[in-house]
Amino acid sequence: MALALLATSCAGQDGDASARKASAPASGTPHGYVEGAQEAAEQQSRLLLNDPGTGDTRVLDLITGKTHEVPRTTGASGLTTDGRFGYLHAAGGTRVIDGGAWMVDHGDHVHYYRAAIRDVGRIPGGTGAGVRSDAAVTAVTAEDGRAAVYRRAALENGEVGVSRSLSGVHASAVVPYAEHLLSLTGGPGGSTKVVVHDREGKRVASPDAGCEDPRGDAVTRRGVVFGCADGALLISEDDGTFAAEEIPYGADVPARERALSFSHRAGSDTLTAPAGDRAVWVLDVTERAWTRVETGPVLAANTAGEGAPLLVVEDDGALHGYDIATGKRVSGTERLLTVVPEARADGTPGPVVEVDRSRAYLNDPAGSRVHEIDYNDNLRVARTLDLGMKPALMVETGR
Repeated sequence: MALALLATSCAGQDGDASARKASAPASGTPHGYVEGAQEAAEQQSRLLLNDPGTGDTRVLDLITGKTHEVPRTTGASGLTTDGRFGYLHAAGGTRVIDGGAWMVDHGDHVHYYRAAIRDVGRIPGGTGAGVRSDAAVTAVTAEDGRAAVYRRAALENGEVGVSRSLSGVHASAVVPYAEHLLSLTGGPGGSTKVVVHDREGKRVASPDAGCEDPRGDAVTRRGVVFGCADGALLISEDDGTFAAEEIPYGADVPARERALSFSHRAGSDTLTAPAGDRAVWVLDVTERAWTRVETGPVLAANTAGEGAPLLVVEDDGALHGYDIATGKRVSGTERLLTVVPEARADGTPGPVVEVDRSRAYLNDPAGSRVHEIDYNDNLRVARTLDLGMKPALMVETGR
């Protein structure tokens, strides 16, 4: 596979939605060998940071504490990641940055890798584009619903490569999943239908399910979740057969309070999304259940799942922890944001909470720093990392 050439003991194991599958190497290649990279014993976490105003773009290595400058990207409206690559969305296209850290998950064991950080180049589809990846392909869906698919191997070699257009107009981001491509195609009155394509773009299935006014998506170990007007739609795969299951809110939810985008720890089946201005939705994909947690005014939210607290940045500039089952606040920090941003609907980036297996990261653009939080120790501030730039946009790679 594109990400790695692993030893025979790793080859042939079945992965899941978030797994990175690999093939066996040539005879004599050491176990875990990846060309041009070093295997590590622990997760190689890095933060990709951008200041849209100045274009200053850096990668912060959370193991060494060192920062690496990469080409500037001004006017970025958003920053997303697939665990290795960062995608800076701007009017002139999407710049691809190889964060140089990733993982290969085989379910019962994980391989961690680190390599050089580099600028891969630009791909079409800028502001508003949706970029989703698996181990073999990266799908880019433009604002107009047109989608193109890139081979992952080219990106890993430092090149954008040649794309292949996917037919049709798509109502949400095209999501690579289970060696196929999932999309929602438009229908009457804002409704959509699920369509499954193979990686060559051929339509191979269409589960009998729809999603009205789709907003937001996430890949979990249970399948792909699409946010819909009345809740969520879960698409799963078993032995080549795709099935769709609705997860309704269970009550009428005003449009302004529905889940529009999801945040979660990579590999987790617990998703979070703001529920209007003063609450957070938590979707337990395993239990197929929504929980609404009443909070203060919400600026950002996330959770590690699996019994971890719900982390919420509120308008007091502090990070608060809530017990998801009871809805009670159980922990909190002092004010961490130098300046608390006003709630704005013009696309201005707000704070971000990135979560991995042991730490959470909160960016403070006005303070030119990032806070590292131990969410298993009453939200203790483990480190404050001064940057010398305003990290308005932030994602974590190496996951």
